Amino acid sequence: MSPINNGSLRPSAFLLVGIPGLETTQHWVAIPLCFMYIVALLGNGIVLFVIRTDPSLHEPMYVFLAMLTITDLVLSTSTLPKMLSIFWLGSREIGFHACLTQLFFIHASSLVESGILVAMALDRYVAICNPLRHAAILKISMVAKIALLVLVRGLVVIAPLPLLLRRLPFCQAYIIPHSYCEHMAVVKLACTDTTVNAAYGLVMALLVGGLDGMSITLSYVMILQAVFGLPSTQARLKALSTCMSHICVILMFYIPGLFSFLVHRFGQSVPNPIHILLANLYLLVSPMLNPIVYGVKNKQIRSRVTRVFHVRGP
Repeated sequence: MSPINNGSLRPSAFLLVGIPGLETTQHWVAIPLCFMYIVALLGNGIVLFVIRTDPSLHEPMYVFLAMLTITDLVLSTSTLPKMLSIFWLGSREIGFHACLTQLFFIHASSLVESGILVAMALDRYVAICNPLRHAAILKISMVAKIALLVLVRGLVVIAPLPLLLRRLPFCQAYIIPHSYCEHMAVVKLACTDTTVNAAYGLVMALLVGGLDGMSITLSYVMILQAVFGLPSTQARLKALSTCMSHICVILMFYIPGLFSFLVHRFGQSVPNPIHILLANLYLLVSPMLNPIVYGVKNKQIRSRVTRVFHVRGP
């Protein structure tokens, strides 16, 4: 099937290159990516199962963690199966609408995950700075409203991206030098002015990402003020330990995402294979490491997993 419909400026399909410059060796790159994906599926599945089956974990912190695991599963699953088929089977073609759908789920999942991290920072702030009112403030009804707001925000803010792309003519440009349908990678193929698309993507990333980052930073500034105001060293260490897993997850999510965003727009000097490899890792590092971080740092989840998978002797 030809990727271009006769008489139309909209391709029926795009061709994904994979990792430009590493086409002959990218099947080896797929092995660690596949391993990371399997770990992400198992780890997030186990954490979700534990939270679902243990009533003692039906608290705001774990509800947000369950949302995080689901979002990580959507983020990784929307890209990795197709990516592996490119690397191992040479199946590079992706339909036009399938590409826009993949693009939507990638960016919407990223935005939802950012919102969840803000909600988790709010939960830690209330738990440490106002512990006596934590249960009253973050009731299950409030948690449900926050979760719905985070989800709706992600879907509404990202929805214009595929709609704006649908109106663009692509002429004969249909080869995407990437492993998945990333917004700017598709925008660069259009043979017309793409200022609106690029501007919306930039404003969305800076405004939403900036607000989320500022909210998290402000939460932790107030948390640290409260922690260092505690009377004993042991109390301070205990309070800080409850935040460490969340801080690790924040860093794993925002640092690779920020790097990928900046390189796409301003990093022409970064070699393309390096950029694409890091962009691929961005979709897998957080989903793979998040359940490991929470499983190691969170005593309740760790003990529950141990009980679930403990094999009794004869």
